[in-house]
Amino acid sequence: MDPKIAQKAPYVVELEAGKEYHWCACGQSKNQPFCDGSHRGTAFVPLFFTASESGKKYLCGCKRTKNPPFCDGTHSNL
Repeated sequence: MDPKIAQKAPYVVELEAGKEYHWCACGQSKNQPFCDGSHRGTAFVPLFFTASESGKKYLCGCKRTKNPPFCDGTHSNL
């Protein structure tokens, strides 16, 4: 089963170096692009990652990226 497409564009977020984030992989979170626990009861799990540097980043909104959690432009072909 494919994840739900939350949006066909990246989410622009400010990340803080050294901070851990939980990127929503199921597409059902009401707190996109981050996990709110909506995946419970599904085969999906959030992606835990630590930001390597502070600043503006583009996180995948379509949930189809080949480079999670970052947008790779896959949404352009959906």
